[in-house]
Amino acid sequence: MPITKFQQIESLPRMRTIALLALLLFSLFGSLRAQDIPREFQEKVETLVQLRPKTYESLDKELYPEKRDTTLLRYFANLSRESNYLEGEAYALNHLGMNYRNISQYEKAVELHEQALAASQEANNTEFRVLSLNMLGVVYRRTDAIKTALDYNQKALELAEQVENPSNHIKRSINVALNGIGNLYQALEQYDLAILQFERALKLEEELGNKLGLAINHQNIGHCLEEKGDLEGALENYRKSLAYNEEINSNIGRVICKNSLAQIYLKQDMPYLALVLLEPLVEESKRIGDYSITSVVYINTGWAHTKLGNYKEAENFIQEGLQMAQTRNIPSNILYAYEKMSDLENIKGDYKQAYEFYKKADEYDKEISSATNLRYMNDIIIKYENDKKNNQIAVLAKENEIVRLRLKKQQTTLLVSALIVGLISSILYILYRQYQNKNEKRVLTLEQKMLRSQMNPHFLFNSLNSIKLYIINNEQKNAVHYLNKFSKLVRKILEASSQKEIPLSEELGTMELYMNIENIRFSNEIEFKIQVDKDINIDNIKIPSLTLQPFLENSLWHGLSPKEGDKKIQINVRNKDKGHVSIEIVDNGVGRTMAEVNKENRVLKRKSLGIRITKERLANFAKDYQNKFDVDILDLFDTKGNPIGTKVVLDIPTI
Repeated sequence: MPITKFQQIESLPRMRTIALLALLLFSLFGSLRAQDIPREFQEKVETLVQLRPKTYESLDKELYPEKRDTTLLRYFANLSRESNYLEGEAYALNHLGMNYRNISQYEKAVELHEQALAASQEANNTEFRVLSLNMLGVVYRRTDAIKTALDYNQKALELAEQVENPSNHIKRSINVALNGIGNLYQALEQYDLAILQFERALKLEEELGNKLGLAINHQNIGHCLEEKGDLEGALENYRKSLAYNEEINSNIGRVICKNSLAQIYLKQDMPYLALVLLEPLVEESKRIGDYSITSVVYINTGWAHTKLGNYKEAENFIQEGLQMAQTRNIPSNILYAYEKMSDLENIKGDYKQAYEFYKKADEYDKEISSATNLRYMNDIIIKYENDKKNNQIAVLAKENEIVRLRLKKQQTTLLVSALIVGLISSILYILYRQYQNKNEKRVLTLEQKMLRSQMNPHFLFNSLNSIKLYIINNEQKNAVHYLNKFSKLVRKILEASSQKEIPLSEELGTMELYMNIENIRFSNEIEFKIQVDKDINIDNIKIPSLTLQPFLENSLWHGLSPKEGDKKIQINVRNKDKGHVSIEIVDNGVGRTMAEVNKENRVLKRKSLGIRITKERLANFAKDYQNKFDVDILDLFDTKGNPIGTKVVLDIPTI
């Protein structure tokens, strides 16, 4: 049965009695097994009990290697209770609860965290109270008991924010609470508000230098963007999360990120790539033991087989994922499994069975997002926000009252109406003129930024250095040749910067000059080609000046620079449809995922603003044609799912 209600925190005396009886029973049997506890650990915890440190960080520093060993934690909890060392007891019970939570034994986890909460309240230790409340919130959120989870996270956040000069652990607890509240915004499908919470936590995690927290928040932001339909934004955040998890060597983090990436590939109708990621995760997720994750991996693997037409394998995987979710009472995963089973039966043509699974999914959906739960969450969230903005609300209320009284006293006459119409017309005209001026200024700023990005000091310095090297080596012919190209490129850049748009033929010529100069740094080992379809007249096609350079620069810096072996870039110009021409920039670099990892690990991080500026310029350009433009960045893979480069596709309007 679903876990929907537990004893309230206020009934602490009874809870403490139960906890005491449980620990006394354990002590009867624990003493018989004392000889099984390593002597070194016994001496360590006996010392801790004597010194009685009061902070989480002091205890965690000593017990970090043993905090996943339930036998040793129980020994320490028992010893702390016998010695009335409540902070030690709360530490041990909370970590026992986390261990049980991570193997999906949620009832046992709740029991242990409630005992830890009781111990921390008896000790009057705010740090351990906040930890216990947050951990209870996490467990209840795992079981979709959203109302109860919000209660605990809210209490934890209120307690933590009252602490003056908070420790690093208190700051971490604030982030955990923010994450919990952000996840509850997700449950309300208020994804923009959820992202604000996660970004706030992300900033605090950066200040603390906590890479695990950075990984978690990027994963959460990615999930919100995925639900909003921004699959590229979701992919970017999932990749950042994966990079941090690789850096801290987190198995569970890797499994979660790769499953999320596979889910995006499935939504992009790339089931083979998804399956390449998912198949290794089946066993890896089992070894972790957290079946809330494992069941989703199985369901997604079944979904991939559904898309590939392997219906028997699809059914087996989805049913096994469903059974895991049912056994461990994970309602959201049960709902997900029923949805995928309905899709499978629908594709197979068994519409009756598909409808039965659809009805079961609908029942679970109603159970999870009941009107009472959602109203309660809205009330609590609004109350929390209102408590932080009382002064602002009071001022707004007074202003609204004044406006209401004025409107009540006014008489609706023809003269007043005429004045209002005239006033509104004037305001609209002023706003329109302001908008025009702002837009013109914005376009001018974009052009200036683009010129600065093309005339990048690093590029100029490196180019001149390369030419200087030819002179030093007495290679006069090469020096003169490349100096001519360099001067011609600079002249073209300066000329193009004064023009709003230029023929595509001129743009391609400029890019060829740019690649010739940049290729000097690569010892001319980059093979660069331009291929234009025969039926395209590139002299008649207009394009914003210097559009392609940022994408070529990105391929050079992030794709080809860290690559060993042959290096290629090719520009293909093709007809897409009436009104659009497609320009492809294809490289055989290391791919975006590896580039992201390299970027995070690089000491000197190069900021690349050119692509963002180019997209804004293309948007303005497309408005003039009353047509749309599109920019897609695609990852290229071989048949084994290994990255083999990147393709940038620009759809440029021509009419």
